[in-house]
Amino acid sequence: MEAWRCVRRGYGRCCVVGRGRYPMLPHQQKSLGRDRTTPWEKPQRCCWGIHISGCVRWPGCHSRAPYPCFSSWHFSLHRTPTCLFESRSQSRYWSWRPDHLSQTSLLHLSSYSMSSEGGEPSSKRRKHQGMIERHWEYVYTQRKEDAEPLQDKGDPGCEDGESRFDFSVMSYNILAQDLLEDNAHLYRHCRRPVLHWAFRFPNIFQEIKHLDADVLCLQEVQEDHYGAEIRPSLESLGYHCEYKMRTGRKPDGCAICFKHSKFSLLAVSPVEFYRRDVPLLDRDNVGLVLLLRPRVPSAASRAICVANTHLLYNPRRGDIKLTQLAMLLAEIASVARQTDGSCCPIVMCGDFNSVPGSPLYTFIRDGKLNYAGLAIGKVSGQEQSARGQRILSIPIWPPSLGISQNCVYELQQVPRAEKTDTDPTQTELDKAEVLGMPEKSPSSLRHHFSLSSAYSHYVPGTGVPEVTTCHSRSALTVDYIFYSADKDEAAGRPGSEVALVGGLKLLARLSLLTEQDLWTVNGLPNENNSSDHLPLLAKFRLEL
Repeated sequence: MEAWRCVRRGYGRCCVVGRGRYPMLPHQQKSLGRDRTTPWEKPQRCCWGIHISGCVRWPGCHSRAPYPCFSSWHFSLHRTPTCLFESRSQSRYWSWRPDHLSQTSLLHLSSYSMSSEGGEPSSKRRKHQGMIERHWEYVYTQRKEDAEPLQDKGDPGCEDGESRFDFSVMSYNILAQDLLEDNAHLYRHCRRPVLHWAFRFPNIFQEIKHLDADVLCLQEVQEDHYGAEIRPSLESLGYHCEYKMRTGRKPDGCAICFKHSKFSLLAVSPVEFYRRDVPLLDRDNVGLVLLLRPRVPSAASRAICVANTHLLYNPRRGDIKLTQLAMLLAEIASVARQTDGSCCPIVMCGDFNSVPGSPLYTFIRDGKLNYAGLAIGKVSGQEQSARGQRILSIPIWPPSLGISQNCVYELQQVPRAEKTDTDPTQTELDKAEVLGMPEKSPSSLRHHFSLSSAYSHYVPGTGVPEVTTCHSRSALTVDYIFYSADKDEAAGRPGSEVALVGGLKLLARLSLLTEQDLWTVNGLPNENNSSDHLPLLAKFRLEL
């Protein structure tokens, strides 16, 4: 990266970033209350401080990443400065705030092009304010007699009837505050005030309230915020909340919340991916699986299984990601299993830290994956370089895990916690033994759910990729809503040989955006969108 320079014409030499020994301190400061300001009548003679530090460390970046320096063309009157977000360990050393500088001395960072490793390119660093617009995309049904699209009149309301049950599901990574502060290098494009939890939570809550989903699957839910603010606020909207915190004293976890008016809770089953006796599973990610019964006039309504997870991020550990996914699928198979051996409809949400078309994504969608010769860094599609990557072992996880390569439990499971509104037959279902079936190949993973993604992942008619997350380092799709496709949609697809007793029909989805769209409002988070992820929202119909 080319160093930013500041010519100190009145002091004898050119000060090059990375050469000085002293921290940057304001030169000839004048006090203004608790803040300090510096007059810039002759900015061409001033450098911000006597020397530029050569050892400033930006979290997650190069050890000698330079601070910006200023020359006369960097200064502009009546221009709001861009604030760099510093970590908690750095914040105590600063006693001034740029937004309190006098109007005659406002400064801003230059639009210098940063490398992809150190920040977003200059073409993305736009300062536009405004709301991002999303609209409903209506999905055509598969049967000819129902081939008309839903009425395009704003929000497609979900209307229940004697033979159908309509409901909506949201998946939303709300960005835990502790994780935001620990990864400050991802949010350099943001103004400091928009990163405060006191600013972010009202935005997040208002977004959830406005979209009004019947089921919420939330990731990166910080435990102390969940107890103090998130859960009480959602309960005030009529939601029942279940939460699973990550293991290993991590600050966040996953939550599933549903409206009392739409569902009753049959069973709840948390999943911990950390296993002390399995060296491979040394990460603290979790999942949560709920069995819900629609509240409809019909006495014999079918249950719906809702799962939520946040898989490991590390792009080079595809072996761990696949194993975590297999554990979640095994729990879903156990919870969703009905007395006749079939499975009830499934909705699986979360941040899977994998991109569309990757082997992990393809495995979820197609129900099978031959991983022989597959490099662990290629599983999620996030890692581009194959250097130093080892091949997935066969089998990926040891037999002691108790999960077959068909992603079902090989041993009888401990009965799950029963709820007060559980019907008598559910106890038998909870204690049911789920057995694995013989694998066709030792290097082949399989599952027997006919799952589809609620999103197409590309802007219709353009082929431009949609994204679900956008920050200083990347913009891509990692969040999904997968669902059990109905018989018509699943016909002819891989895995459809194991027929579900009625799946779900996708009615509509809230549109996603492109990377270019998001950078027109300065990426994520911003003044109106307070997470680095977009909420996904889809509406489904269950035929009763």
